[in-house]
Amino acid sequence: MTEDFRVLIVDDDFHVARLHYAYVEATPGFIALEPVGGGEAALRAVASLRPDLVLIDVYLPDWNGLDVLRNLDVDAMVLSAASDSDSVHKAIRRGALGYLIKPFGAEVLTAKLRGYARYRRLLSAVGSIDQEGLERALRQLHPVDSAAKPRSVTEQAVVGSLERAGALKRTAAEVASDVGISRATAQRYLSALVEDGAVEVSLRYGTAGRPEHQYSARP
Repeated sequence: MTEDFRVLIVDDDFHVARLHYAYVEATPGFIALEPVGGGEAALRAVASLRPDLVLIDVYLPDWNGLDVLRNLDVDAMVLSAASDSDSVHKAIRRGALGYLIKPFGAEVLTAKLRGYARYRRLLSAVGSIDQEGLERALRQLHPVDSAAKPRSVTEQAVVGSLERAGALKRTAAEVASDVGISRATAQRYLSALVEDGAVEVSLRYGTAGRPEHQYSARP
């Protein structure tokens, strides 16, 4: 089973830090570490705790968060009220995987975290990655709103099959039978929909043999 991603929040506003802590904790697959309130504390925490992802503010009491970002050898996103183009450009130039302008709701950060998880999963595949795979992984960091992205007839049929199942999860073979396509075709569409965030996947462990993937439509 994949281990949860550990997230360090760097923000000197205690209430904001605890709010973002709660957002992270509520996202499946993520664990929030105890927040820190300054640049020096962030560097020490990263060195000792080795988080997978750092969520850092620009305005810190001892450092500018963007200068801290330059010294981090870890994935990071900027969460800040700084909305000037220079800060955004500098954050991206210094390696930020995302930039969220405060204030924002839980669903916004959750979407970013889920995209990050898909990005990491795609890059963790065994062996080398081709250009198409790399582009697919990078797209997860900036997912397109599914409402703005038209779906093919087959994609709609696959999603419809999962929606009809309700709380019951379906395998690729069950979706294929319901839609009237081959299992390989169903598997291909399901994998793409998982990467787009429209479908969730989990493993079912039987009494013998390999674990089986099960799919459900994301609410």
